[in-house]
Amino acid sequence: MTVGDDGGGQLRITEIFLSLQGEARSVGWPTVFVRLTGCPLRCLYCDTRYAFSGGSPWTPAAVVAEVERYGVRHVCVTGGEPLAQRAVLPLLATLCERGYEVSLETSGALDISGIDPRVSRVVDIKTPGSGEAAKNRWANIDLLTPHDQVKLVLSQRDDYDWARAILERYSLPERCEVLFSPVAGQLAPHDLAEWIIADRLAVRFQIQLHKFLWGEQIGR
Repeated sequence: MTVGDDGGGQLRITEIFLSLQGEARSVGWPTVFVRLTGCPLRCLYCDTRYAFSGGSPWTPAAVVAEVERYGVRHVCVTGGEPLAQRAVLPLLATLCERGYEVSLETSGALDISGIDPRVSRVVDIKTPGSGEAAKNRWANIDLLTPHDQVKLVLSQRDDYDWARAILERYSLPERCEVLFSPVAGQLAPHDLAEWIIADRLAVRFQIQLHKFLWGEQIGR
Protein backbone atom coordinates (compact mmCIF):
# COMPACT_ATOMS: atom_id res chain seq x y z
CA MET A 1 0.00 0.00 0.00
CA THR A 2 1.35 3.41 -0.96
CA VAL A 3 0.19 6.97 -0.54
CA GLY A 4 -2.61 7.83 -2.95
CA ASP A 5 -3.58 11.18 -4.37
CA ASP A 6 -5.77 11.83 -1.34
CA GLY A 7 -2.71 11.55 0.94
CA GLY A 8 -4.13 8.79 3.16
CA GLY A 9 -4.31 9.21 6.95
CA GLN A 10 -2.59 12.22 8.42
CA LEU A 11 0.69 12.13 10.31
CA ARG A 12 1.73 14.38 13.17
CA ILE A 13 5.16 15.76 12.29
CA THR A 14 7.58 17.66 14.52
CA GLU A 15 10.01 18.67 11.78
CA ILE A 16 11.38 17.87 8.32
CA PHE A 17 14.90 19.04 7.59
CA LEU A 18 18.06 18.38 5.59
CA SER A 19 21.31 17.50 7.33
CA LEU A 20 24.09 14.92 7.32
CA GLN A 21 23.20 11.52 8.70
CA GLY A 22 25.02 11.34 12.02
CA GLU A 23 24.61 7.65 12.82
CA ALA A 24 24.21 4.11 11.50
CA ARG A 25 25.17 2.66 8.12
CA SER A 26 24.49 5.79 6.04
CA VAL A 27 26.49 8.12 8.32
CA GLY A 28 27.80 11.18 6.49
CA TRP A 29 25.26 11.16 3.63
CA PRO A 30 23.11 14.26 3.05
CA THR A 31 19.75 13.07 4.34
CA VAL A 32 16.22 14.38 4.72
CA PHE A 33 14.95 13.69 8.24
CA VAL A 34 11.24 13.26 8.82
CA ARG A 35 10.67 13.44 12.59
CA LEU A 36 7.28 12.19 13.76
CA THR A 37 5.72 13.41 17.01
CA GLY A 38 5.04 11.23 20.03
CA CYS A 39 6.78 8.35 21.81
CA PRO A 40 5.55 5.79 24.36
CA LEU A 41 9.02 5.56 25.96
CA ARG A 42 10.87 7.97 28.21
CA CYS A 43 14.55 7.03 27.96
CA LEU A 44 16.68 8.77 30.57
CA TYR A 45 19.20 10.00 27.97
CA CYS A 46 16.67 11.05 25.31
CA ASP A 47 17.85 14.08 23.30
CA THR A 48 14.60 14.66 21.38
CA ARG A 49 12.14 15.26 24.20
CA TYR A 50 10.72 18.17 22.23
CA ALA A 51 9.18 15.58 19.89
CA PHE A 52 7.06 13.98 22.62
CA SER A 53 4.15 16.30 21.90
CA GLY A 54 3.02 19.13 19.66
CA GLY A 55 3.88 18.88 16.00
CA SER A 56 1.64 19.65 13.03
CA PRO A 57 -0.70 17.47 10.93
CA TRP A 58 0.62 16.53 7.49
CA THR A 59 -0.83 14.26 4.86
CA PRO A 60 1.66 11.61 3.68
CA ALA A 61 1.45 13.12 0.20
CA ALA A 62 2.57 16.49 1.60
CA VAL A 63 5.47 14.82 3.41
CA VAL A 64 6.62 13.18 0.18
CA ALA A 65 6.41 16.50 -1.66
CA GLU A 66 8.51 18.17 1.04
CA VAL A 67 11.12 15.40 0.88
CA GLU A 68 11.32 15.76 -2.91
CA ARG A 69 11.98 19.48 -2.53
CA TYR A 70 15.41 18.83 -0.98
CA GLY A 71 16.79 16.83 -3.89
CA VAL A 72 18.80 14.13 -2.06
CA ARG A 73 18.40 10.35 -2.19
CA HIS A 74 18.60 9.39 1.50
CA VAL A 75 15.58 9.73 3.82
CA CYS A 76 15.49 8.90 7.53
CA VAL A 77 12.10 8.59 9.22
CA THR A 78 12.55 9.03 12.96
CA GLY A 79 10.91 10.39 16.09
CA GLY A 80 9.78 10.23 18.74
CA GLU A 81 8.63 6.77 17.81
CA PRO A 82 7.42 6.75 14.20
CA LEU A 83 5.72 3.35 14.48
CA ALA A 84 3.29 4.81 17.02
CA GLN A 85 1.55 6.35 13.99
CA ARG A 86 0.26 3.64 11.64
CA ALA A 87 0.07 6.03 8.69
CA VAL A 88 3.87 5.91 8.61
CA LEU A 89 3.73 2.49 6.90
CA PRO A 90 2.27 3.65 3.57
CA LEU A 91 4.56 6.70 3.73
CA LEU A 92 7.61 4.43 3.94
CA ALA A 93 6.37 2.34 1.02
CA THR A 94 5.80 5.43 -1.11
CA LEU A 95 9.28 6.80 -0.40
CA CYS A 96 10.74 3.46 -1.50
CA GLU A 97 8.61 3.51 -4.65
CA ARG A 98 10.02 6.95 -5.45
CA GLY A 99 13.54 5.49 -5.40
CA TYR A 100 14.80 6.85 -2.07
CA GLU A 101 17.21 5.04 0.22
CA VAL A 102 14.97 4.90 3.29
CA SER A 103 15.83 4.11 6.90
CA LEU A 104 13.50 4.00 9.88
CA GLU A 105 14.72 4.61 13.43
CA THR A 106 12.56 2.82 16.00
CA SER A 107 12.80 2.20 19.72
CA GLY A 108 12.32 -1.53 19.33
CA ALA A 109 9.29 -1.49 21.60
CA LEU A 110 6.75 -1.86 18.76
CA ASP A 111 6.18 -4.48 16.08
CA ILE A 112 8.41 -3.97 13.02
CA SER A 113 6.80 -6.66 10.86
CA GLY A 114 4.61 -4.29 8.80
CA ILE A 115 7.49 -2.16 7.50
CA ASP A 116 8.24 -2.31 3.78
CA PRO A 117 11.18 -4.72 3.32
CA ARG A 118 13.05 -2.15 1.23
CA VAL A 119 13.41 0.03 4.34
CA SER A 120 16.50 -0.40 6.50
CA ARG A 121 15.11 -0.75 10.00
CA VAL A 122 17.42 0.71 12.67
CA VAL A 123 16.11 -0.99 15.79
CA ASP A 124 17.15 0.08 19.27
CA ILE A 125 17.58 -2.49 21.99
CA LYS A 126 17.12 -0.51 25.17
CA THR A 127 19.78 -1.13 27.82
CA PRO A 128 19.13 -0.97 31.58
CA GLY A 129 20.73 2.48 31.67
CA SER A 130 17.95 3.81 29.45
CA GLY A 131 15.36 3.06 32.12
CA GLU A 132 13.22 1.36 29.46
CA ALA A 133 14.76 -2.10 29.01
CA ALA A 134 11.48 -3.72 30.08
CA LYS A 135 9.86 -2.30 26.92
CA ASN A 136 12.07 -4.24 24.48
CA ARG A 137 9.98 -6.31 22.06
CA TRP A 138 12.24 -9.33 21.77
CA ALA A 139 10.08 -10.90 19.06
CA ASN A 140 11.44 -8.25 16.68
CA ILE A 141 14.83 -9.98 16.66
CA ASP A 142 13.48 -12.91 14.65
CA LEU A 143 12.33 -10.45 11.97
CA LEU A 144 15.75 -8.86 11.40
CA THR A 145 17.56 -9.30 8.08
CA PRO A 146 21.03 -8.26 6.86
CA HIS A 147 19.36 -5.13 5.45
CA ASP A 148 18.55 -3.98 9.00
CA GLN A 149 20.63 -2.60 11.87
CA VAL A 150 20.48 -2.93 15.64
CA LYS A 151 21.64 -0.10 17.89
CA LEU A 152 22.51 -0.30 21.58
CA VAL A 153 23.15 2.98 23.41
CA LEU A 154 25.38 2.51 26.46
CA SER A 155 25.68 4.79 29.46
CA GLN A 156 28.09 2.81 31.66
CA ARG A 157 30.13 -0.40 31.96
CA ASP A 158 27.11 -2.31 33.28
CA ASP A 159 25.24 -1.47 30.06
CA TYR A 160 28.17 -2.75 28.02
CA ASP A 161 28.31 -6.06 29.88
CA TRP A 162 24.55 -6.45 29.50
CA ALA A 163 24.75 -5.65 25.77
CA ARG A 164 27.57 -8.14 25.25
CA ALA A 165 25.42 -10.86 26.81
CA ILE A 166 22.52 -9.93 24.52
CA LEU A 167 24.81 -10.20 21.48
CA GLU A 168 25.65 -13.77 22.43
CA ARG A 169 22.17 -14.83 23.49
CA TYR A 170 20.53 -13.76 20.23
CA SER A 171 23.53 -14.16 17.86
CA LEU A 172 22.88 -10.60 16.77
CA PRO A 173 26.00 -10.06 14.60
CA GLU A 174 24.92 -13.08 12.52
CA ARG A 175 21.54 -11.46 11.82
CA CYS A 176 22.48 -7.88 10.92
CA GLU A 177 24.90 -5.05 11.57
CA VAL A 178 25.16 -4.12 15.26
CA LEU A 179 26.01 -0.60 16.44
CA PHE A 180 27.31 0.36 19.88
CA SER A 181 27.01 4.03 20.88
CA PRO A 182 28.07 5.87 24.04
CA VAL A 183 25.61 8.24 25.71
CA ALA A 184 27.05 11.72 25.20
CA GLY A 185 28.38 13.13 28.47
CA GLN A 186 27.94 9.85 30.37
CA LEU A 187 30.27 7.28 28.79
CA ALA A 188 33.59 8.35 27.34
CA PRO A 189 33.85 7.24 23.69
CA HIS A 190 37.46 6.21 24.29
CA ASP A 191 36.40 3.80 27.03
CA LEU A 192 33.75 2.14 24.88
CA ALA A 193 36.21 1.82 21.99
CA GLU A 194 38.76 0.12 24.25
CA TRP A 195 36.19 -2.36 25.59
CA ILE A 196 35.09 -3.33 22.09
CA ILE A 197 38.69 -3.83 20.97
CA ALA A 198 39.60 -5.85 24.07
CA ASP A 199 36.65 -8.20 23.59
CA ARG A 200 36.95 -8.37 19.79
CA LEU A 201 33.24 -7.74 19.50
CA ALA A 202 31.68 -8.01 16.05
CA VAL A 203 30.02 -4.60 16.37
CA ARG A 204 30.49 -1.19 14.83
CA PHE A 205 31.50 1.59 17.23
CA GLN A 206 29.81 4.89 16.48
CA ILE A 207 29.49 8.36 17.91
CA GLN A 208 26.90 10.94 16.90
CA LEU A 209 28.54 12.87 14.07
CA HIS A 210 25.94 15.62 14.18
CA LYS A 211 26.82 16.43 17.80
CA PHE A 212 30.50 16.65 16.89
CA LEU A 213 29.62 19.12 14.11
CA TRP A 214 26.79 21.13 15.68
CA GLY A 215 26.76 20.31 19.40
CA GLU A 216 23.38 19.63 20.97
CA GLN A 217 21.52 21.45 18.21
CA ILE A 218 18.83 19.19 16.71
CA GLY A 219 17.00 19.76 13.46
CA ARG A 220 20.20 20.73 11.68
